Amino acid sequence: MLTVDELRADVEAGAVDTVIAAFTDMQGRLMGKRLDGEFFLDQLDHGHGTEGCNYLLALEMEMDPVPGYAIASWERGYGDFALRPDAGTLRRIPWHEATAMVQCDVEWLDGSPVAPSPRQVLKAQVEKARALGYEPMFGSELEFYLLRETYAEAHAKRYEDLTPSVPYILDYHVLASSYDEPFLREVRTSMKAAGMAVESSKGEAWPGQHEINFRFADAIKAADDHVVYKTGIKELAHRRGCSVTFMAKPRHDWIGSSCHIHSSLWRDGKAAFAGESDVFKHYLAGQIAYAADLAVFIAPTINSYKRFAAGSWAPTTLAWGYDNRTCGFRIVGSGASLRAESRIPGADANPYLAFSALLGAGLYGIENELPLGPALEGNAYVSEAERFPHALREAIARLEQSTVAREILGADVVEHYLNYARTEQELFDKVVTGYERERMFERG
Repeated sequence: MLTVDELRADVEAGAVDTVIAAFTDMQGRLMGKRLDGEFFLDQLDHGHGTEGCNYLLALEMEMDPVPGYAIASWERGYGDFALRPDAGTLRRIPWHEATAMVQCDVEWLDGSPVAPSPRQVLKAQVEKARALGYEPMFGSELEFYLLRETYAEAHAKRYEDLTPSVPYILDYHVLASSYDEPFLREVRTSMKAAGMAVESSKGEAWPGQHEINFRFADAIKAADDHVVYKTGIKELAHRRGCSVTFMAKPRHDWIGSSCHIHSSLWRDGKAAFAGESDVFKHYLAGQIAYAADLAVFIAPTINSYKRFAAGSWAPTTLAWGYDNRTCGFRIVGSGASLRAESRIPGADANPYLAFSALLGAGLYGIENELPLGPALEGNAYVSEAERFPHALREAIARLEQSTVAREILGADVVEHYLNYARTEQELFDKVVTGYERERMFERG
C-alpha cells in the first residue's frame, strides 16, 4: 500500500500524476474520477474529497436510472453525494502509467454515511462485530474464465461461440495453466505491486477457467482488494488482447464460477473459533439460518441462480460439513485457522454485500445463541437439507418476508436492495431469450 507521504513524494518526483478516486456501486463495479495528483493532495490536505451524482447508487447495469429508490430520484433532482477518500486504501496501480488509486466512503454532503452504499453496509457490520469485541477476517476465492476474444470481439459476436484459453478442463493442471502463465503471472505480480498479498493461482474445473487467491485480511480490506483485483484483471486482459468474465454461469453447459468466502472472528489477537468454540457454532448456525433470507445480497443477479446445480461443484443446500465440497458451508482448517467457507456465492457477487450478509447473519447467531445442527456426512446434493433459493424471484420473496434481515442490515438497506432485485427480475422478464427462439421459432 501507499502512504500519503509516499504519494506526495511520488507526485513531486513525477512518478505519479493521476489518482483514481473510486467507490463500489451496487453491481460491484468501481465508479469514480481520475484526479490530477497535485489537486488530489491539495484537496486531501484541506479535508476535502470529491463529489459524484447520487444516481450512481440507483442504476441498473446499463446505467439507466431506476425509480423506487429513497436516496435518489428525478423528484429529488439527482443531486450529489460526497466521495471521502480513505487514505488507508491508497495504492499504486502498476498497470496504468503514473497512477495511484484511493477508495472512498460515500457520504451525504453533511458528512453522514449513505447507508445503502456497499462499503458503508459492510462497515456497519464490522462496527457491530467490534462492539461485541470481535475483529472479522475474510478471504474470497474468485474464479473466472479466460477467453481468447477481446471484449470488443466478444461484444461483436453477441457473446456467442467464445473461445476458452485452453480447450480442455485444466483443474490443477500445471501444463495447461502454463499456456496462460504469461497473462496469469502479470496479474499476480501486478496485484502484489498494488498492495495485495498473493498466495497462488491454479487451473479450475472447466476449459479456460482459472482462480487466483489472496491472503485473508480484515473484512473491509479484503473487500477493497477484491474489487480492485476484479477491475484490474479486466484491464490487464484488455491490454493483452483477451478477456475474462466473472459471470456466475457464462453458459448453461459450462461449470459456473464461484466466489468462495472464508470468514472467522478474532478477539484480542486470538482466533475466537479455535476448538470449535460456542462462538464458532453460533456464528455458523446464524449463517445457515439466514443465508436464504439474505440471498439477494449473496446471489444478486438472474444469472447467479443458474449456477446452482447438483454435481456441479456449486452447492444447492444450506448443509454444513467438514471438508465436504457438496455442502453450502464447508468447515476447513484447525486450531487458529478453523473457519467457515461459504461455497454459495458466485463470482458475480458484490463482496461488500456478500460479506455483510454472512457476517451479519453470523453475528445474529452469536447474539441469539442459535444452536448448530449436526454436520452432514455424504452427498448434500441428495440430502434432505434445506435448499438455498434457486431463482432470484424466490430470493426476493424471502427478503420481502424477513424481519430478521431488516434487523441485521437495517430496513433502509433492505428496501434499497429489494428495489434493485425487483428491477433485475422485471428487466429480465421483458426479454425474449435465445432459448425461446430455439424452441419456438419453427416448432412452436
